[in-house]
Parts: sequence; C-alpha cells; structure tokens
Amino acid sequence: MDIKNAVVVVTGASSGIGEATARAASRAGARVVLLARRRDRIEALAQELGDALALVCDVTRPEQVQHAIDATISKFGRIDVLINNAGQGLHATIAEIKLEDFKALLDLNSVAPLAMMQAVIPHMRKQGRGSIVNVSSGATLATYAGSAAYTSSKAALNMLSSVARLELAEAGIAVSIMHPSITTTEFYGSVKSGRTSAKAQEAETVSFAHPPELVADMILGLIKSGNAQADLVAKEYGGSYEG
Repeated sequence: MDIKNAVVVVTGASSGIGEATARAASRAGARVVLLARRRDRIEALAQELGDALALVCDVTRPEQVQHAIDATISKFGRIDVLINNAGQGLHATIAEIKLEDFKALLDLNSVAPLAMMQAVIPHMRKQGRGSIVNVSSGATLATYAGSAAYTSSKAALNMLSSVARLELAEAGIAVSIMHPSITTTEFYGSVKSGRTSAKAQEAETVSFAHPPELVADMILGLIKSGNAQADLVAKEYGGSYEG
C-alpha cells in the first residue's frame, strides 16, 4: 500500500514505537490519527505533525474505541491503515503472576487489538483494501523465565493476526505482525508488575537496544509490502535479523 495520503491510525501514539511510527508515517505523507490516553502528548504531537488528529482513547474501553473510529471517519472519510501498538509488559514467574494483573494484561495486549480490528474492518471492506499491523514482541519467538504472562498475551495476538490475515485476504485487507526486539522506550518503566526486575533487565540491555525509529521503519515496510510479518530479533534468539 502507498502510504502517501493514506489515513493511518496509531494506538499508543504518545511515546515509544507508536510516536516514532506516527512521525515516520507523517513524513511519508500520511494523515495520521493519534490514539492514546495522555492528551497533552498526542495533542502536542498532532500540532507538530500538521495534518494529524489527536484522540484520547483507552483502547480497553469499547465505547472509546468506537468513538475514535467514528471521529476518524468524520474527519478524513476513510481508514487505510491500523497500527495496533498500545501494550504493556509484566515480569513475574508463573508462581507469582497475579490473576487480576494477567487478566488486565490480556485485555490490553490481546482483546483491545481485536476490538480495534473489528472497529476498522467494516470501513476497510467498504473501501476494498486496508492494512493492519499488529505490534507483537520478539520475546514470543523464544522462551524466557519471568515472561509467561507477557509473551502469552502477545502469542494470542500473533494467532489473532494470522487468522485475520487468512480471513480478510479476499477483502483486500493485509494483516501483518511486527516483532520488535528490545527497544529504547518507556516499556520497562510501565510494566504491570515486576518493575524492579524489568528495570534491571533494561539496564543490562541498554547497550544493544534498538531505537524506536528502527521499528517504525519496519512497520512502514510492512504497510508497503503487505508481508505477513517482520522481526528485529537476532537469529540466535529465533528471529531473522542480521543488522
């Protein structure tokens, strides 16, 4: 898909990969819709980008999701691309995972992307084309102690994406999965639980973490190509990245 003049909806657009992707899409000529809970950040970003729309949206609340999609259609008349980026981590052993935390994580990392897809699919069907990129995690390509809650929520997103790709192909809608590796974002500081161990891991990986702009470039590549997936994970950890 040509990104120039496309209407691109980005969730979790207030920081990190979402913000970087919104910037990259805008530079490529897209009209960007910024969804996040932090109003000040997305409104400032929208002003900076120019032809952009900032909408406060908690993607775990279906009524806010629908309002955001309705507002996008009202403003731009169409939705060409959805980038499901909003998400959160959780670091805990199997014995320590709190069930309420796990349910909340599943709601944000698995259920909310499904709700977003369901909200845009009718519009993309009507247009006869569309692109959906779901941001998963390179951690789903291997097995790591303490990662079960997070990686299982993202593994669910992987399967939702793969089945959606199969089901929506005839409608001209390409569904793709992005697997980032360790990225320099606010991710570790905003985990649902296990912040101490997560921050320790962040300190250990800071020297080789990828900038969010690299992930953004890969996401734009998926939009253009319509490929099933891309990753920034080294081969030794189950990926294909050689950079």
